[in-house]
Amino acid sequence: MNKIDHSLLNKEQFGKDFLWGVSTAAFQIEGAHDAEGKGASIWDVFTSQKGKIKNGHHAINACDFYNTYKDDIQLVRQLNIPNFRFSISWSRIMPTGVHPVNQAGIDYYNKIINFLIECEIEPWITLYHWDLPHALELKGGWTNRECVSWFSEYTEVCAQYFGDRVKNWMVINEPSVFTGAGYFLGIHAPGKKGITNYIKAMHHVTLATVAGAKILRNKVIDANIGTTFSCTHIEPFSDKPADVQAAKRVDTLLNRTFIEPILGLGYPQEDLPVLKKLNNYIVKGDLDNLAFDFDFIGLQCYTREIVRSSMLIPYIGAELVSAEKRNVITTEMGWEVYPPALYHVLKRFNDYKNIKKIIITENGAAFPDTVTNGKVYDIKRTHFIQDNLEQILKAKHEGLNVDGYFVWSLTDNFEWAEGYNARFGLIHVDFDTQKRTIKQSGLWFGEFLSKQN
Repeated sequence: MNKIDHSLLNKEQFGKDFLWGVSTAAFQIEGAHDAEGKGASIWDVFTSQKGKIKNGHHAINACDFYNTYKDDIQLVRQLNIPNFRFSISWSRIMPTGVHPVNQAGIDYYNKIINFLIECEIEPWITLYHWDLPHALELKGGWTNRECVSWFSEYTEVCAQYFGDRVKNWMVINEPSVFTGAGYFLGIHAPGKKGITNYIKAMHHVTLATVAGAKILRNKVIDANIGTTFSCTHIEPFSDKPADVQAAKRVDTLLNRTFIEPILGLGYPQEDLPVLKKLNNYIVKGDLDNLAFDFDFIGLQCYTREIVRSSMLIPYIGAELVSAEKRNVITTEMGWEVYPPALYHVLKRFNDYKNIKKIIITENGAAFPDTVTNGKVYDIKRTHFIQDNLEQILKAKHEGLNVDGYFVWSLTDNFEWAEGYNARFGLIHVDFDTQKRTIKQSGLWFGEFLSKQN
């Protein structure tokens, strides 16, 4: 397909049933870290530790969405965005991770849900977006097999209190990221390291994903149930066999390890032998509880990675060739700006014939904003979104399965280990005053969504 003139982009090109939305996450926006009975999460604890977060930033206040949710939701409506994805803070409604329930937390999310519906915006709930209750981490967190029961109990509560109005659910957000960064590399909460922690967490998270989905199916009438995966387009550094095989191993780790079991294909152990360590933790009955017939799969794609062989790297024998070393255009996160990655990811995941629907549940970019005379200019972000929409159109024109696009994110927020340095929002946040200003990208997206052919 020839490159589309950005000025000719129109939402009608994507079809009348294509879903448009914006995504957020509780810990990154809410603040109010201990308000009205909320318990501590692993990220509350992690951010309180010196040297864990760039510039010593924390999320005690974040974007203060806890108090400003009505104003922010009205901005969503102003931008003509029909679907709003947000996550539930597990420790806000269950401070210790298990019963008893904190009614104030339930009331808070009910207010959000009701106001979204009042504004004619469809709520999409993510059950788990990385903020495990700290009380459960003290018992081993995701490395403890009991986490499947803990998560099931939590899911039951959410289904009971929110399922009468919320029909769109995402069970777990990006399991490869929070298990890899949090339980193997130790650079995200809870800061654990080691292959054993990672392998245990991997298996337990997969079991919990399916357990949570089954509960939603049983408890929520007409539920639309999905779960989300971080996906990265992988290419070898060269056509040398060693690099090609290294890229295959990294692709297996990043793109296949979590989705294939839930699709009924099992863990891809033959293509990444270290995964055979999972067999130490698979018990009778597990293999019957690894798969679920999801209504949709959420894919979250931001960039591509170039991989070369490196026998110095344990378990995987590969290393990433950084975007900086490749002298390419990057975002504030150091990620290569490469919109075709989204097309390649869509093409790749369309090879799984048992995925009913694919929704891009996160896509966006961190770029510096220019604030001038009360206006915020971010032409790079605007072009990034436009270029990625072109890639979706290319995929749709080829008949590939893609049914929606959610921008990450509504506002600038707490970007995990990067703190407040990396801004992804369609709306600029002055973190000193909490003032919101719609950026150039947000204005463009709102206008794009308002136009009719």
